[in-house]
Amino acid sequence: MTDDSEDHRFSEGQGFSDPYEGFDLEPPELAVDPDAVDPVDSRVVGDLLDEHAIPDEEVDAESLLDVGLEYTRIQRFEEATEALERAARFADDDAITQEAWVNKGVAHAELEEYDASIGAYREALNIDAESEHAATAETNLAYALWESGQSEQALEHAERAVEIDPRFAQAWYNRGFFLLERGLAEDAIDAFDNAVRLGFRSADLLEQKARAHEQVGEDERAEELVEEADELRQETEEEMIDQRQQELRE
Repeated sequence: MTDDSEDHRFSEGQGFSDPYEGFDLEPPELAVDPDAVDPVDSRVVGDLLDEHAIPDEEVDAESLLDVGLEYTRIQRFEEATEALERAARFADDDAITQEAWVNKGVAHAELEEYDASIGAYREALNIDAESEHAATAETNLAYALWESGQSEQALEHAERAVEIDPRFAQAWYNRGFFLLERGLAEDAIDAFDNAVRLGFRSADLLEQKARAHEQVGEDERAEELVEEADELRQETEEEMIDQRQQELRE
């Protein structure tokens, strides 16, 4: 009736809405002439990175963080990991350092380098386990641990994420998934409901919630959720097509 758990799409710390600005992936103000070069051309981004490399004492860590995020936006994840690590190493501000490590973990996860991803998230948490970025680091660490086969530890970190920030909807979603994997369907339903109440709603969440209701014998509710998931996925696809057509017209 429902999809396998392996189809689960985790939160990766990039789904924040306004006014949150910590992981904004909009391109930074790149010092290039857009009439002369493509501002996201990999060689141009690399040149900008080199500008900050020498001398080390003059490295602008915040600009390096922006470059790393831009690499992530254009799916150049290997370059992103390098830029973000340098940003973390040279930053004097703990908030910038922690943000760089968290985003480095995301880039490694995109490359399916989960050991490196786990290491980056742990570096972030070593800086401050209670900061504004800590809940994101914890829930992303849970994801990386699960992908690397450490499911028991994954649940522990998912629990920690919602303890740090009870209003972090994506963390509740991940917590629900891990609970469901442990056979705790009723607790999983509560976690999914919390995610929905906090504004997180996706086809994947609805499908996982359907699995949970199916496991507790509520087949009718499970079927309703599967239908809702199908409708939501179709709506999302139509919106993406409309957005793409609008971009082409512009």
